[in-house]
Amino acid sequence: MSTNTFLALDLGAESGRGVLGTITDKKIELTEVHRFPNGPVRVLDTLHWDTLRLWAEVKNALALAVKQTGKLAGLGIDTWGVDFGLLGRNDCLLGCPVHYRDARTNGILDKAFKIVPREEFFEYTGLQFMQLNTLFQLLAMKLEGSPLLEKAETMLLTPDLFNFWFTGQKYAEFTIATTTQAYDPRKGGWADELIQRMGLPRKIFPEIIKTGTILGPIRKDIAEETGASDVNVIATAEHDTGSAVAAVPAVSGQSWAFLSSGTWSLMGMEVDKPIINAKALAYNFTNEGGFGGTIRFLKNIMGLWLVQECRRTWERAGKSYSYAELTEMAAKAQPFVAVLNPDDPSFLAPGDMPARIAEFCRKTGQRAPSGPGEFVRACTEALAMSYRRVVARMEECAGRKIEVIHAVGGGIQNRQLCQWAADATGRRVVAGPIEATATGNIAVQAIATGVLPDLKAARQLVRNSFDLVTYEPTDSARWEEPYRKFEQLQR
Repeated sequence: MSTNTFLALDLGAESGRGVLGTITDKKIELTEVHRFPNGPVRVLDTLHWDTLRLWAEVKNALALAVKQTGKLAGLGIDTWGVDFGLLGRNDCLLGCPVHYRDARTNGILDKAFKIVPREEFFEYTGLQFMQLNTLFQLLAMKLEGSPLLEKAETMLLTPDLFNFWFTGQKYAEFTIATTTQAYDPRKGGWADELIQRMGLPRKIFPEIIKTGTILGPIRKDIAEETGASDVNVIATAEHDTGSAVAAVPAVSGQSWAFLSSGTWSLMGMEVDKPIINAKALAYNFTNEGGFGGTIRFLKNIMGLWLVQECRRTWERAGKSYSYAELTEMAAKAQPFVAVLNPDDPSFLAPGDMPARIAEFCRKTGQRAPSGPGEFVRACTEALAMSYRRVVARMEECAGRKIEVIHAVGGGIQNRQLCQWAADATGRRVVAGPIEATATGNIAVQAIATGVLPDLKAARQLVRNSFDLVTYEPTDSARWEEPYRKFEQLQR
């Protein structure tokens, strides 16, 4: 293999960055060229993404990458799922895209299930029910009589919107399309009948393309603005979890689960066909797309969002803590002061998270945490217990035993969480790489351009390139009583 350098534009809920990945015969080497903040912007009563600023930032990342390398073999963008922009006549952007944590979808599930019963919904899509999913956002717009939806000619999910601005090509990449609650994984296309029954305009849903499709070169005006030329845009695994799973350093033949740890925790397994059955419905699992047409059978867990929002609340009060400081305080705090359900609806929106946690404890008859250390410890312990619950239910739905959990993403820098995940689940946890999303993004680009032959080779490259840390379960017994309390909170 010759040396090849690709640019991953990786946009997360808290920050975005441009990462260069150079692939040699034995390794992939990453270099961050640009990092920028991301987050919701409230305008009156609506929570938006600052989409135009993000567009300026990704172009800046491209310019910096070209300045550093001189030549790129390709670029690909991945983002969070479900959110979208609407294009009207002449492809103009209609309004500013709305953030998935906006309150417009509060109560939307009950309204949707009056149109199509829950069981039928799951048969159509195999997707877990979350009010933030694209179809429910569109339904909320319809019920509000949104003029934007009436004028829309195309809906483009966030990474597809940026790809359109880069290339002029309007498509929906497979992995991101499967996050919408409008994709039929059995049929392999949009769930046309469901869309019709929801009363939504089918015409706005673009053609779905395979992961790894080369969309073509960037537009001439972008090339002139950034200094880039002859750079192909590749529809990588555009859902950030899809990219992260592509970088899981799993060994063929091993029964493994993945844990993508960050603002959200996404825990699941890679399967060949969707698992759509009564247990998957009852446990609210989801079937989302992966590279090569695989299915990520997984569960969304609120993740480190609770810790992030606690930290932001304390910062607003004039008390600034680094994540390392909070982790250290949590290590010294009293264990199991309170058992939380991280997926409680009261924790979804931005705001005063410590106050919400205290109110949750009051309602469930528990003592509220006292001080940052106890708050962070309670949040982290709750995640570890969520992982245990998901592993057990995933094994039940899939009918196979999970031997090892591959944890990837920024959350694995919290070594306590990794160890507690091993202890709570009774499974070995292999942590790494941290930069899984950017790595997987680049790996898919490399496969698409023939630099790597297949996903197996890409995962071998990941094992060669990054230090992996193994956590063995050491103290599982002490989690039994708290876990019983945790299970009671789910009923």
